[in-house]
Amino acid sequence: MLPDTALDSAPVSNAEAPTVGSRGRFIVFEGGEACGKSTQARLLADRLGAVLTREPGGTPLSERLRDVLLDPATGELDPRTELLLMVAARAEHVARVIAPALASGRDVVCDRFSASSVAYQAYGRGLDPDEVARVSNWGSVGVEPDLVVLLEVDDATRDRRLGLDRDRLEDAGEDFHARVRQGFRALATADPDRWVVLDGGQPIDVIAASVSDAVDRTARRSRAG
Repeated sequence: MLPDTALDSAPVSNAEAPTVGSRGRFIVFEGGEACGKSTQARLLADRLGAVLTREPGGTPLSERLRDVLLDPATGELDPRTELLLMVAARAEHVARVIAPALASGRDVVCDRFSASSVAYQAYGRGLDPDEVARVSNWGSVGVEPDLVVLLEVDDATRDRRLGLDRDRLEDAGEDFHARVRQGFRALATADPDRWVVLDGGQPIDVIAASVSDAVDRTARRSRAG
């Protein structure tokens, strides 16, 4: 059983009925480790009555790939291998969960998506960002989020939240995570109309209110455009 990831697991009672033939909204939370995105994704999905899912993961196969990618016992992988496993999980996830939900008019809230591949495998591991983006876009058949919420926390907050029991990526080292943070910030700077950057160290309810404001602004802009 997939926690918080099954297509039909998201609540629908508080959602507005989608317009027939309309595409659902695709909202993604990004950020480094322990930034609070999983909590905020769950809160937003509850508010919207959206499908809640995550990457890597979201389908039985993608969850198995997640286990391989995050298990410390996996050890060091060639960066290309790591990227291709991530993209394989994403391709299955998009085909089985994200694209069908959006096509049916359901909103989708996802904990990580393609930007994480650029931040982690390009900036973090040293692969070419354009190549990573191209491969990831191929795997996701061009599906892109309508809004990306980037949560940032300082190193002390991250370490306090993580504790000592860390997965393979959480334990990748300070320099790696500094590069990942730089990657996320570069992506947000390059696409300010779609990205919003929030301080993940704020109280949960304060962050949730800012996320809701960002979602509402995106909806108004979409209607106006």
